[in-house]
Amino acid sequence: MDGMKLALISDIHANHQALVACLEHAHAQGATRVAFLGDLVGYGGEPTAVLELVMQHVQAGAWAVQGNHDALAVSPPAQVTHVGAQGAQWTHDQLSPAQRNFLHDLPLTHQAGQVLLVHASADGPHRWHYVDNSAAAERSMSAATQLDANIRYVFSGHVHEQALYFLTPTAKLMRFAPQPGVPVPVPPYRQWLAIVGSCGQPRDGDTRAMYALFDEMAFTLTFHRVAYDHEAAARAVRATPMPPEFAQRLQEGR
Repeated sequence: MDGMKLALISDIHANHQALVACLEHAHAQGATRVAFLGDLVGYGGEPTAVLELVMQHVQAGAWAVQGNHDALAVSPPAQVTHVGAQGAQWTHDQLSPAQRNFLHDLPLTHQAGQVLLVHASADGPHRWHYVDNSAAAERSMSAATQLDANIRYVFSGHVHEQALYFLTPTAKLMRFAPQPGVPVPVPPYRQWLAIVGSCGQPRDGDTRAMYALFDEMAFTLTFHRVAYDHEAAARAVRATPMPPEFAQRLQEGR
């Protein structure tokens, strides 16, 4: 890494309006590189537009890892047994062969120096464990250091809310609730795990999109919320055969 400001964008879920808003906001904040932390598609109504934009950024040097909804879009299940699989076949059918190949070939993790990117947990990334409590965070952080003891930052998505975990000098795990727009010091002498939230489908009652910005020179992490036209995103969902509750989620932020 080269003193970058890294925009961390996860769980876009085929929400083109939210993605564009977050990218514009990140560039205005001085982002020099973008990392996409998986679930580029699923739930939302514009998977092809989202993938076209993501692929352009990856060709220009952005990083990307695979999420569970990306894997579902490549190989839709024969039977729908959970809500996450609803719409997977429709999404699959919208994508070009090149877009499906792009999703298929995405790695489960990406390491860049002290940073590890993973959609879910570094502890068995292919199992899509939710890092939604301290015990799960500790398992993910431990797996990251087993992979490489130099890793100090694990950046993840999958959980559609924002959170920050860190180890104290006595190896006690602490959880921190970040405030939007407030830089948090994240010195590398501690180990950190950040859940950057969902760009395209927030579920905390706030319709604004989420992403985070890691400043490698200042060692700060800033969690952002970005307003966007969520009604247009909801209309895009309603124009598809997917369940209408997917659109309602966007309108309620849940």
